[in-house]
Amino acid sequence: MRVLMIDDDLKLIKLLQDYFQTFQIDLKGAGDARSGLALLRAEQPDLVILDVMLPEQDGFSICKSIRNFSEVPIIMLSARGETMDRILGLELGADDYLPKPFEPRELVTRIQAILRRSGPSRGQTILRFDRLEIRLAQREAFLDGEALGLSSMEFDLLALLAGTPTRKFSRDELMNQLQGFESEVYSRSIDVLVSRLRAKLKDDPKQPHFIKSVRGHGYVFLGEKQ
Repeated sequence: MRVLMIDDDLKLIKLLQDYFQTFQIDLKGAGDARSGLALLRAEQPDLVILDVMLPEQDGFSICKSIRNFSEVPIIMLSARGETMDRILGLELGADDYLPKPFEPRELVTRIQAILRRSGPSRGQTILRFDRLEIRLAQREAFLDGEALGLSSMEFDLLALLAGTPTRKFSRDELMNQLQGFESEVYSRSIDVLVSRLRAKLKDDPKQPHFIKSVRGHGYVFLGEKQ
């Protein structure tokens, strides 16, 4: 596994480089936005660890920049640990959020969980719903023949909901199934993820074609399999 860490704490990067070797994770580091984005384009890592507090350009704007050209999974780090930081990171396309300080083993576990979900699936299963096609093996989704460019977490959510149409999922169920959010994270994390997914599906929440809100509970997928 190849991971890029963008963080101005170079001592932390070195510590994690040594620690990650035990888990066969090759970690490369960058201390600022410019060098980090250059490494991302050159190395094309499997995952990015991105600190919020960076000199010159903060992690949120870097996350936004990355999403303009890549769907690589992103774990954001922040010493502040504020709920709104987590929500903003998710809104901008991050897949997970970990407050500092953290245990290196927990970070490894989160990396492994995300990359396990992002890895190739067995078989060639395809789900079709009217204008929507979900290719599970390739982890790609298409609307009217055009790729949606979903992030790792967005795809997982869509595949989960579409896998059992008409089943009503609570927010807690979705968080537990996705295994990308801390259990104590405010449930709006799921709402943000659904909002991002709806925008890419061009799905109006007031007149949903694919994902319907279930008041006081969660969400349900409306599409009928073809």
